Amino acid sequence: MGTVTLGVSIAVPEPYGSLLQERRVSFGDPAAHGIPTHVTLLPPTEVDAALLPAVEAHLAAVAASGRSFPMRLAGTGTFRPLSPVVFVQVVEGAAACARLQKRVRDGSGPLVRELQFPYHPHVTVAHGISEEGMDRAYEELSDYEAEWACAGFALYEQGADGVWRKLREYAFGGGPAGVVPAQNSPVDQPAAPSLRS
Repeated sequence: MGTVTLGVSIAVPEPYGSLLQERRVSFGDPAAHGIPTHVTLLPPTEVDAALLPAVEAHLAAVAASGRSFPMRLAGTGTFRPLSPVVFVQVVEGAAACARLQKRVRDGSGPLVRELQFPYHPHVTVAHGISEEGMDRAYEELSDYEAEWACAGFALYEQGADGVWRKLREYAFGGGPAGVVPAQNSPVDQPAAPSLRS
């Protein structure tokens, strides 16, 4: 069956998600429309496609034991010069995100992996673009704010076209689907089986 590239993240709800995605485009990031505006819980991870049912069961168990928590974004930060990224900061909910991502990557589950850098929840608004574009992102979003109640997360698959598409939502406490907000981009179109390698 080959492998698939998966990611797990908390989607930033509307109207914030689309607004930040459009701002990311305006700063010159060509990949912006293929990436949902999000807080990463599991970075891009290559997994044997045969493990997808186990991955989904693991994430369902993680979500079932979770509870909704407040998320608040405010201001900007950067990982430069270590990494060419400008982001909007998570100023409330960071500890809950850190606990959640640790459970997603738990050693007893199918998504065990080491991280390249220590976990730092954030919302990327510029990545790998010109220094001028990164400076603009850092300055123009420096007073940005948003807040919402995080009620779940989602599993995404990266297609051969580089676009991330939602595979499944996971509501905290085993609640109903529909907790992951839609955004105006291809990420909310179902992943086509033909895209799986």
